[in-house]
Amino acid sequence: MKTLVIMPTFNERESLPVTLAGVLDLIPDVDVLIVDDSSPDGTGALADEIAAKDARVQVLHRLTKNGLGGAYLAGFEWAFENDYDQIVEMDADGSHQPQDLVRLLARAGEADLVIGSRWVSGGSVQNWPWYRKLISKSGTFYASIMLGSQIRDITAGFRVYNAEFLKSLDLAGVAARGYGFQVEMAWRSEAAGGIILEVPITFVERTMGSSKMSTGIVLEALWLVTKWAFKIPSARS
Repeated sequence: MKTLVIMPTFNERESLPVTLAGVLDLIPDVDVLIVDDSSPDGTGALADEIAAKDARVQVLHRLTKNGLGGAYLAGFEWAFENDYDQIVEMDADGSHQPQDLVRLLARAGEADLVIGSRWVSGGSVQNWPWYRKLISKSGTFYASIMLGSQIRDITAGFRVYNAEFLKSLDLAGVAARGYGFQVEMAWRSEAAGGIILEVPITFVERTMGSSKMSTGIVLEALWLVTKWAFKIPSARS
């Protein structure tokens, strides 16, 4: 299976080389696409340097910071154009562990979407304060109730999609660009009848750089979930 790992970046100059090395050393037959939103700290230039030395790494530069969802959608399109079979979403900040990616890819042949889950048996989070856990669990609970979803970690951002299944979704209609993007994509996958597996992972809070999470991003996600719940049929129907 031809596999592409998409890593969106914005000011990840410190963490990117470490994350890339971990993935490529442990899983040498995958390719990586770095989608950089014109990081002012020089992440894009560093990514170009790495790509010039390793044919497995490609870089897609975007002119402005346009949200996580926009970065992934651009990456999906690139993956489709280059005929990948499996498409991975993975953070560049070190919170997603390469050893967990091995486990996700091992199950990818069984499903249309494999989610690296913090909130199933065996999953965990390291170095999060209590309020971050509360926000994540509350967001997942609210989205699950409102959208009729069976997914335990619907906000998770560590995933493997079957490319053909991903193509079948209405990507042009995806509305969320921030935190809600992962919720929307998981819900669309579930509503489309996709086979979804959740594999436990250990999520490790970043030790380099700063989190992009903000109150505005969370509020956007809550608003979108509420809107979808009243305008879109439940995935169970």
